Amino acid sequence: MIRRTPIVFAVLALVTSAHAQDRPETPPWTHDAPRPRDAVLPRKPKVELAWNRWYHVPELEQAARELAAAFPDLVEVRTIGKSVEGRDLTTMVLTDRATGPDTSKTALWVDGNVHGNEVQGAETCLYMVWWLCENRALPRVAELLRERAFYVTPTINPDGRARWLDVAGTMHSSRGGSRPVDNDRDGLFDEDAPDDLDGDGEILEMRVESPDGDMNPDPDEPRLMVHAKPGERGRWRMIGIEGKDDDGDGRYNEDGPGGYDPNRDWPAAWRGPAEQGGAGPYPLSLPESRSVAAFLVAHPNVAGFQSFHNNGGMILRSPGAQSFGAVPESDDRVLREIAARGEEQLPFYRSMVIWKDLYQVYGGEVDFAYGTLGVLAFTNELWNGDQYRGRRSGDGDRAKERLRFDDDLEMSRRWVPWKPFDHPQLGRVELGGWKRDTGRVPPPFMTEEMLHRNAMFVVYHASQMPRVRAGDASVRAVAGTALSEVDVVFRNDGAIPTRSAWAAEKRIGAADHVTLDGVDVVSAGVVVTETNAVADPILRRPADLRLWQGIAGSSAIRLRFVVRGSGRATATWRAEKGGSASVQIDIPGSAGGGR
Repeated sequence: MIRRTPIVFAVLALVTSAHAQDRPETPPWTHDAPRPRDAVLPRKPKVELAWNRWYHVPELEQAARELAAAFPDLVEVRTIGKSVEGRDLTTMVLTDRATGPDTSKTALWVDGNVHGNEVQGAETCLYMVWWLCENRALPRVAELLRERAFYVTPTINPDGRARWLDVAGTMHSSRGGSRPVDNDRDGLFDEDAPDDLDGDGEILEMRVESPDGDMNPDPDEPRLMVHAKPGERGRWRMIGIEGKDDDGDGRYNEDGPGGYDPNRDWPAAWRGPAEQGGAGPYPLSLPESRSVAAFLVAHPNVAGFQSFHNNGGMILRSPGAQSFGAVPESDDRVLREIAARGEEQLPFYRSMVIWKDLYQVYGGEVDFAYGTLGVLAFTNELWNGDQYRGRRSGDGDRAKERLRFDDDLEMSRRWVPWKPFDHPQLGRVELGGWKRDTGRVPPPFMTEEMLHRNAMFVVYHASQMPRVRAGDASVRAVAGTALSEVDVVFRNDGAIPTRSAWAAEKRIGAADHVTLDGVDVVSAGVVVTETNAVADPILRRPADLRLWQGIAGSSAIRLRFVVRGSGRATATWRAEKGGSASVQIDIPGSAGGGR
């Protein structure tokens, strides 16, 4: 034991007093000026949000308002429309407003939760806005917010989300919205929905013991059911999901709420319900898709598009339907390159073409973004089964792997053991199986990593959007004339072209617009690199060029103007989806030589 003498205590008191005099009364750090060790350790965020749960629709809206209140110079909350049931379609506009309004910048649209049960898309959207705001001091984030804008709509199906979170269901229920649909074509609407028979808040599976059954418990894992082997007698018959025959037609749960698919409602390779299940009577028949389409058409500065679904771990791109036609190679190359970076960022995700590598989708949102608006677009299918254990597993083992995962890491929280129930029509049955928040969504403790990785994929996509810059300019006299040739270089620093090849081919949107002001322009055109000459000089309105091809990604274009006279001229490139850039040129006149 150490014994402290009075002299030791006196010395300690003097040292403590001296240090106290040197310390300020309040800490010298704030949220905006973090203490030095915050460079290593996370600081307390301005807006504290939990990333291990799913937010109800009013909570999403409240979180958006809190971000706008905490970061008023970065976030604005708008309502862009209403759902079938009258809920707001809440959109966060994210950009550094000190550097200009959102409409003056190249923008990226981000949405999620198109299908009501695919909930984590909304949290991914919210997380991205939150993370960028909280980390605005990082130089790369600050640059992104200065130069880009984001239009972020966490859920474009708030009705389906509300039903999935608030009403008993399965992992697959509430995919669409709640506008009544006659799914079984009996003249009645939504009359035979699943039922939470035992009132436990979950819709599980039903099995009944039967002499003509075809299923038995798995001998290795009796909680799971497998088909009886040849020559083996089956003990159980699977009825389907929990419920009763509400309309007396001998079938169970065949006409639940809604029944349409919001991702089959877009005017791109659209087909009616006879050919595409879930389609409405005509494209944009839903108020949600009409509102999103109207917003996008009114914001031609949108140059990138991202939608979040679940699940399967996929980075999907157009076309969704083979009938859509081929994507030009130059566009597909850029999409492949961005998606390849995504595969590095997102373990167990694969880059895929929708119709070829997954299945046919007629009237899909991603085809609308690309085919109708000319915007390069992705759909990420969030989460997949391999992420549970962090390794690839065979299809036959996945059910058992998931059970072991639930046992080992969540203490059997998500599997409901089979239990007897007296069914009003079937008599003695058993109810059991997975709760709704299993399989399509990650466990709570794994959610934040999924959100962050996918949010950073969107950030990378945004960084590759077109960015027009002015390059070199030169002037030289045309011998024997009063004319001068003015060469101006404009470059695109983004990997994405200022106009997609599809937009150029289909004449979608406005052509890139180049002007030369302050001098009389006689002719103009694009310089062909190989010949250093203008192949097709423009003689009509040469000071006001329209270039439908734009500037390819990570490349430059040299323009040549033949001008008469001298003075200071300004060359400006304006790209609907790539911003604008200008350069001033002093033109001394034909006798003055060049520089």
